[in-house]
Amino acid sequence: MQIRPAELSDVESAIALHDALVPYLAYTSTALRHRLSRDPVPGRATFAAFADDGELVGWAVTGVIPGSYPLDGELRVLVHPDHRGHGIGTKLLAATHEALQTAGATSARVFADPASVDWAAPWGYVQTRQVHYAEIDPSTAPALPPVPAGVSLVALDELDPRLVYEADVVAQRTKPGDAKITARPYDDWFATVWQSPAVVLDLSMAAVEGGRVLGFTLGDGDHSKIWSKMTATMPEYRGQGLAKLVKCAALHRAAAAGVRGAYTANYDGNRPMLAVNDWLGYRRTATHSVLICPL
Repeated sequence: MQIRPAELSDVESAIALHDALVPYLAYTSTALRHRLSRDPVPGRATFAAFADDGELVGWAVTGVIPGSYPLDGELRVLVHPDHRGHGIGTKLLAATHEALQTAGATSARVFADPASVDWAAPWGYVQTRQVHYAEIDPSTAPALPPVPAGVSLVALDELDPRLVYEADVVAQRTKPGDAKITARPYDDWFATVWQSPAVVLDLSMAAVEGGRVLGFTLGDGDHSKIWSKMTATMPEYRGQGLAKLVKCAALHRAAAAGVRGAYTANYDGNRPMLAVNDWLGYRRTATHSVLICPL
């Protein structure tokens, strides 16, 4: 067995492992190549594990949660079922913890198969909630709801990024979750979100009125599969169906672009967004436990 930092040459094997074990995470080679090609950042690390015959059988990623205070970390560990029970997961988890501790993170969060809860407990992990994954073929999305008077639906790549940034700052502060999010600098957000080749700005939509973003949905991926990483409505405009509107518009745009798989995830307590996804026709495919431990 060998565990080492991941390299660009591992990309296709890593995508195959994800597609076999967790296809609903919508991992793409575009996103992974971008991750592995970026300049080093404290807390962001990627590890690959190999069997004795050279087969890639394990994968782990970690990073700090942007804008969190105290600084929180997040990670994911995957091991092929045929190679579990040999210490691969333990070594990968230890490597991710070390990366986060070096960056100054005070805790680690992971979304994990409920079957691994007992395995993670000795590390100090405690379950706080559950997260549900769902998928849809965008071509099956319902008809677009009526657009309110004065509101325009605009693809994010047609907007001033500062308008989206201002809305995202509010969204991050008010979204459900365990990490406490404060504002992140615009330059950091612009470089890591707006300019990321993994973000599909042309397939992400916003509801705009009077030069302000009232609600938006932002996706990662490519033109084959996309991951809905964030959907938000400004607090004073909630309850007016804007999240349903922008998500439905984004799915229509994705279908027109040839996307056949759209994926998302929501905490079990986020009833408004779960209801939106049910209306859109998303099908739940998996449920993970949200585990957190101090570092």
